[in-house]
Amino acid sequence: MNIKINHIAKMEGHAGFMMSVLHGDVQSAKIEVQEGIRLIEGILIGRHFKDVPVIAQRICGICPVVHNLTAIKAVENAFGIIETQETEALRKLLEWAQFIHSHALHLFFLSLADFLDIENDLQLVSEYPKQAKQAIQLREFGMLIVRTVGGRVVHPLTNEAGGFKKVPTVEELQEMIQMGEKALPVALELGAFFRGVRVPDFTRATEYVCLEKNGEYAIYDGDLVSNKGLRIPVSKFEANFHELHRPKEMIKRVESDLKTSYNIGAIARVNIQRDKLNTEAEKYLGTFGFQFPDYNPFHNIYYQMVEVIQAIEDSLKILKNLGHLDLQNALSQPFEVKEGIGVAAVEAPRGTLFYHLDIDARGYVKNANIITPTAQSLSNMEDDVKAYLPRVLELPPHEREKKLRALIRAYDPCISCAVH
Repeated sequence: MNIKINHIAKMEGHAGFMMSVLHGDVQSAKIEVQEGIRLIEGILIGRHFKDVPVIAQRICGICPVVHNLTAIKAVENAFGIIETQETEALRKLLEWAQFIHSHALHLFFLSLADFLDIENDLQLVSEYPKQAKQAIQLREFGMLIVRTVGGRVVHPLTNEAGGFKKVPTVEELQEMIQMGEKALPVALELGAFFRGVRVPDFTRATEYVCLEKNGEYAIYDGDLVSNKGLRIPVSKFEANFHELHRPKEMIKRVESDLKTSYNIGAIARVNIQRDKLNTEAEKYLGTFGFQFPDYNPFHNIYYQMVEVIQAIEDSLKILKNLGHLDLQNALSQPFEVKEGIGVAAVEAPRGTLFYHLDIDARGYVKNANIITPTAQSLSNMEDDVKAYLPRVLELPPHEREKKLRALIRAYDPCISCAVH
């Protein structure tokens, strides 16, 4: 028996799903990527380092900020550039804003209908108009930050190696603070709504991987850690995680040294870093009463809501602290262009994004390797679907397909990033 989903809507990019079942046993489960390879890494070779973040952020229209940040960090690491405190603060602010508008989009408009037995999104908005407006309000706060700090919402302009071309004014900082203070109670109210959304009770143990740093909920830098005891600097990523290119596939998958699939994203970060959550995010997480480690992949949507609250809290902290700093120190400073190898990792909403750049003495890229979150989580998603199928196998085909689509969408995959 073959189970085929020709197209899975409401996720970034185009993909379907194919499963083979024999006498009730799942023989194979495979995501079918329906996009061509984009060859962005090849495009970067021979380009000047200044072009790298501009080109690389075109990999994704939903999370261009994290591609911009990771590319710039890799360039700066190759040249030995040390960012200023003010530059780091503005970049973290950009990244938290990325989390807010990406998670809010996925939570309400892409994934929620799966758990309310609603297939028509117009019906979703009609039945839950208040929550739709709240999700939009949260996204507007995130987009305001990206537009103000980055120059525009999609594919920011101001961030570059060495700092920023332009920094926010005092008035702009105050506007973002005021909007953030309005956004936090909205997020808490929306979070209370999501807490009442019931998801399937399904678990399958796996390895979780994310960045970790003492004293903060790491999204911008830190070591790579896992719940299986891994702890390595980012520079050792390629020595511990390996890309695989299977025949006839459009993407390169990634496996750990354990030769198994692993998971990343909000569910991994909260499992590993929950003790570093801010006050409101920690209180909200506690209302679920989850036992950790939590291996239910459907809970990723709850943890995305936790991170929305965390992101708003941290954004307000950063914004208020920026008022006491001299933002002129974040403006781009001259630096020496030299031959070097730069690696960097930043947490995208969907998980850890990795960049490796080899740059020559004139500042031109000799080699580039980009490892995206969905390329890492894809095999884990397939393993989860394979383990979940027996629970829904006897359902009518339409109902079974709805359940499988819900699990896949809970991962919040980005196929465009995967085929970069």
